Amino acid sequence: MNEQFLQQLIDRNIVKHQIESYNRFVDERIQNILNEVGSIEPELPDGEDLVIKIVDVDIKRPKINEADGSVRQITPKEARMRDLTYSSEIKVTMTPIFEGIQQESEEVTIGEIPVMVGSELCWTSEMDDEELREAGEDPKDPGGYFIINGSEKTIISMEEMANNKPIYQEDDGEQTCRINSENEGYVQRHILERDDDIVEISFANVKNTPAIALIRALGYETDKEIVELIGDEYASDIYLNLYEVDASDQAEAFEYIANRAGVTNDVQERVTSILDDYLLPHLGQEEEARDDKAELLANMIRNTIALGKGDIKEDDIDHYANKRLNLAGELLEMQFRSVFLGKWGLVARMKYNFQKSAKRGRLPSLQSTVVADTLSKQIMGAMATGNWVGGRTGVCQSLERNNRIKTLSHLRNIVSPLSSDRQHFEARDLHPTQWGRVCPIKTPEGMNIGLRTHLAMSANVSTGMNDMDKNSLKAKLQETGINVSQ
Repeated sequence: MNEQFLQQLIDRNIVKHQIESYNRFVDERIQNILNEVGSIEPELPDGEDLVIKIVDVDIKRPKINEADGSVRQITPKEARMRDLTYSSEIKVTMTPIFEGIQQESEEVTIGEIPVMVGSELCWTSEMDDEELREAGEDPKDPGGYFIINGSEKTIISMEEMANNKPIYQEDDGEQTCRINSENEGYVQRHILERDDDIVEISFANVKNTPAIALIRALGYETDKEIVELIGDEYASDIYLNLYEVDASDQAEAFEYIANRAGVTNDVQERVTSILDDYLLPHLGQEEEARDDKAELLANMIRNTIALGKGDIKEDDIDHYANKRLNLAGELLEMQFRSVFLGKWGLVARMKYNFQKSAKRGRLPSLQSTVVADTLSKQIMGAMATGNWVGGRTGVCQSLERNNRIKTLSHLRNIVSPLSSDRQHFEARDLHPTQWGRVCPIKTPEGMNIGLRTHLAMSANVSTGMNDMDKNSLKAKLQETGINVSQ
């Protein structure tokens, strides 16, 4: 690679996709997660009504609290030299509403997040070349990495199956349909399997349940409605599935699903939650979305049967149209969501601490109920070890600095979720759709061959569209005569 071409790559900033992804995480996704919570309602011992409304989030640029009590900005260079973490505090404005009366709002620090060098939060993002040199930074450094306890860390892009898209496959006479249903960063995996002519679905707490039972529970009660919804051409196969389900109406379908999911109490409420919150959430999580869910589920059942009959071909799961890359922003969002909304996450701990203090006869300040280092420790711990939510390992790695080429290459690394212990011959092969997207040469020898790859130097990664972009695309499609309903 000659110097001129290398200079062009540096000028283009070949880790721009990682920086843009991180910026979207900071600007939009953290606020979206807080909006999902909306408010916190701790149970007070005297039955008093308290609602803590989450209003807004504010993330300032990195600063450091010195031993003498002073607070000042910190640059990446200083973080490296002093073995510090280059991070910013997350401050959330909360408004208590006690017995229907709004109290004074309070700004609460909920923890810290690492700051990506070169991102909007980084002090260097607004510096010119001369200012960067004075700050001890390399003007040609691409950024796109983090500094954790003085060590430079990069989050590796993770290859995943495309969300909200059914993928049909056949293996040893068994047909499957997989779909990762994603809504506002929350992903629910669904698997439909057809074995011995019965199509079963597994997702959330529902395991190996005839998929037709869910269609009946979604409001299509009669056999005729279900057959017409799935398709008359496969009526005999559909009736076989109907006979498998011991339920003749919606109420019995609720009971049937409850039994298969191991639900014994509050059947109506919990099955309703399964249908609305966990079943195909990308179509909506309200009752009004049930018809859309039934139609998509019926379509997936029909195509799974059609695959078994040889009427359609299976999808090529290695085709890059069926894949997406989870960049730094998406992966940090997964970790943040887990720490903030998990069973023993920040919200749950805040409720518990509030109730514990209220039992002592006093209402504490909001800041005193937040264990701020919970979020900081778990996110920084994941960055330090590379162990991520969902059982992923090696997500965050020490940045290679042997030479500039290795650094640029490491920042554009891609990792497959497939286990290196298994053969996966087809997944390791070079696929034609990787041309121009994935480097055909840069992959390690041995167990990781084909599973650890790198973006081609000429490749860019789109990081999603905002509402304005979506409306513009919709208008362009309508100009060409394509009817776009959503």
